Amino acid sequence: MTSSSRVIPILDQRTRRSKQIDGSKPVAPGLPRDQLSRPLHDLRISVTDRCNFRCSYCMPKEVFTKDYPYLPHGDLLTFEEISRLARAFVSLGVRKVRLTGGEPLLRKNIEGLIEQLADIRTPQGQPLELTLTTNGTLLARKAASLKAAGLRRATISLDALDDAIFRQMNDMDYPVAGVLEGITAARAAGLGPLKINMVVKRGVNDHEIVPMARHFQREGLTLRFIEYMDVGATNGWRMDEVLPSADVLARLREAAAQGLLPALAPLERAAPGETAERWAYADGSAEVGFISSVTHAFCGDCNRARLSTEGQLYLCLFAHQGHDLRGLLRAGASDEDIAAAISGVWQERTDRYSELRASLPTESPGSMRPRIEMSYIGG
Repeated sequence: MTSSSRVIPILDQRTRRSKQIDGSKPVAPGLPRDQLSRPLHDLRISVTDRCNFRCSYCMPKEVFTKDYPYLPHGDLLTFEEISRLARAFVSLGVRKVRLTGGEPLLRKNIEGLIEQLADIRTPQGQPLELTLTTNGTLLARKAASLKAAGLRRATISLDALDDAIFRQMNDMDYPVAGVLEGITAARAAGLGPLKINMVVKRGVNDHEIVPMARHFQREGLTLRFIEYMDVGATNGWRMDEVLPSADVLARLREAAAQGLLPALAPLERAAPGETAERWAYADGSAEVGFISSVTHAFCGDCNRARLSTEGQLYLCLFAHQGHDLRGLLRAGASDEDIAAAISGVWQERTDRYSELRASLPTESPGSMRPRIEMSYIGG
């Protein structure tokens, strides 16, 4: 059976919509900017399409069954291929690399890839900001080795402190205590500053907003609230399940008025292209952030590119089409040709789906264009 025949329609549509890119053009002078004058700064690399959770907003169990045909190992980029592509992106302005998945810690010997990426330097001789997003299940035993390999910090996904709610949301009956143990190990290893991501679904875990905020405020860690997004084609997204960030902030302010939390004050953005609106507790104990792709789009200065598990370049989390970099690698393209190809794709970029979402016509299920699943492209 060939790899293409093992792929279910969602992935098959991705493959057919992959665009061949021209690697023969010279790199234009200076660092590339897209059609909206946005530079290339962040690269998110998905190292596996597998995960040990089945969160309904990302990899619902009814779709991602035990028989789901994940990408064959030979289709995945090798660590050497990933590192080579990363160097090309760095030559074009990337300064931050985030490893994602799926669950990136499921990739065998991920520390070896981290070591290779940690050796990369910018043209000015600076190391990359090298980070990783994880569900935390493997952190307790891997945090120290990840830090030793060169990982600088980590972001941990955690959607509830209530054990029953957390088990329901990860749909694999995994206890919240395991993730909290991973967070403790990551702090002890020096993977910081740590950030905790909470996807909020109205009617599912929104009653956990204040308990989560109180816990991580006491721990001195940044908690970021993420609006439930319409990523992919399998999570059954509905707007009425989105709790706007403004409502989350209102709940935190109400808790502060009741003396359950310190008051909050807005902060300036730490860097252009930052996804979260930042707020600090008045006592300086911690921060909270709001990632509001649905109700307050931040496309205007988005500077992120995404590299899929098998080497497709995507220019937006909500993309319908990728650009084939693995084909260039395995066809013998030079480093200069690969950099030129990436530069050319970036300079043609116009993506701003979140800004346009409200004005787009409503699509019926049968007419929807295939969206890339978050587990494939990386969050």
